[in-house]
Amino acid sequence: MIAAYFRSLRLFEEEEINQIVQLFEYRKLNKNDFFVKENQPCHEVAFIQSGIFRSYYSSTNKEDITYCFRFPNTWIAAYSSFITGGPSTETMQAITPAELWTIKKNTIDTLATNNLKWTKYLKMIAEEQYLELEKRVFQLQKETASQRYANLLKDHPEFIQQLPLQYLASYLGITQRHLSRIRSEISF
Repeated sequence: MIAAYFRSLRLFEEEEINQIVQLFEYRKLNKNDFFVKENQPCHEVAFIQSGIFRSYYSSTNKEDITYCFRFPNTWIAAYSSFITGGPSTETMQAITPAELWTIKKNTIDTLATNNLKWTKYLKMIAEEQYLELEKRVFQLQKETASQRYANLLKDHPEFIQQLPLQYLASYLGITQRHLSRIRSEISF
């Protein structure tokens, strides 16, 4: 699966892809296992082969605020920690059993030093992350909770039923009761 992802980019030659794939480590996580915890450094990034993750942080009153979900065929990392080497401000938890392909930061740094295609690839990833962050900010500022829910349903219909209601409500910035009303108004 990771090889197919790199092929889909049409950036690397087949021989390069075969070498890259060898640098990844396969890992299984159980439901509720953590990829990274708040206040711990993140020294790796992972490609999600299967499973769903939530990213959350603790508010000042110790409430968990879910701000992001990650689904199969996407990358996961505490990016600010990954870039700076400092402690993570977020926790990333598997909310279903998951299979990952992980790669260490020092390996990525070596690849980027030795292969200009990796520098181009890392730029692409950084741009995607920026666009995703911008989209999330605009969603929170411009859209209602119903619109955000409808978009999540449209973008990930195969996973929406697997998201626990308390995490989904937190992501939308509403109560579970309000979420129940929205779900009854919007059909699957």
